[in-house]
Amino acid sequence: MHPAFLPLPRRFLYALKPASWPKLLVPATVGQVFGAMSVGTWSWGGAAVGFGFAGFALVYVVLLNDWFDVRVDAIKRQMFPDAGAPKTIPDAILHAQTVLLAGIGAGLCAASIGLCGELVVGRPGLALASVVALALLLLYSAPPLRFNDRGTGEFVEAVGVGALLPWLGAYAQSGDPLPVQLLLVLPGMVALALASAVASGLADEESDRAGGKATLTTQLGNPGARTVIEYSVLAGALLWAFAARAGQSLMSPFGFTAALAVLLWQWRVVMAISPRAITNNFVEIGRYKQALHRALWGSALTLALALALLRELGVGS
Repeated sequence: MHPAFLPLPRRFLYALKPASWPKLLVPATVGQVFGAMSVGTWSWGGAAVGFGFAGFALVYVVLLNDWFDVRVDAIKRQMFPDAGAPKTIPDAILHAQTVLLAGIGAGLCAASIGLCGELVVGRPGLALASVVALALLLLYSAPPLRFNDRGTGEFVEAVGVGALLPWLGAYAQSGDPLPVQLLLVLPGMVALALASAVASGLADEESDRAGGKATLTTQLGNPGARTVIEYSVLAGALLWAFAARAGQSLMSPFGFTAALAVLLWQWRVVMAISPRAITNNFVEIGRYKQALHRALWGSALTLALALALLRELGVGS
């Protein structure tokens, strides 16, 4: 059944793209775990604030990006009517005004949760940090800056997803504005988030170019974009290896070993698919992105949970 004919709750769920949720929820989890590690205790209030903000921010980002990108999405549906999944607004799954209002409402809820974290949980400045994070996410696709149309959107997303979101989760959890363990891990997280951000444009290369949208894929072409993706993943792995060395007095190196093992195990699948993930080969691009995301977010989640477990077991400091 076409998504436009589903009941309203299922249409909303479709519009929220569940397959993309790990992109925000895993970094939020990483932040929570490292925040708890930095102070040695777990705050349920901090967890509610951190995950609540991440959840509403996810809705805010997905829906407003769809609203701002409606013109380019419509171009893709015209150019490739039988390729890819139906688009939320061009395929009438949700009305444009519904998408806009729901996205704004989710953003207001996320900001309110940040304020609750500051006033109720006792995290000074969290409300301002939440607003800054939401503004950065909005400027990604909103005028006048529209970073995602100017060839810099992937870098903005990498900083927001790979650094700002984990930091905000860690601060909400711990109240520590400078959790040393997390700061060591963030450069690797940013590199992996950059790989994910560039991969999101692979399937839209020709339609983005036709719509005048500048992404790394439209500027470098499909082979160049895949090169950036794959070198970014390798950079992330190297940065985590350096973090394991630099932070060996704070964190067990076995946690990094587990994370890198997951990353490299999935990496072989990514590299096997890569030569087929060429322009307009939408099926193989989809498989490439799925394998890539399993490598990225599976390894990040493994890193956080392994380090937390080893700490509880007394392995390392």
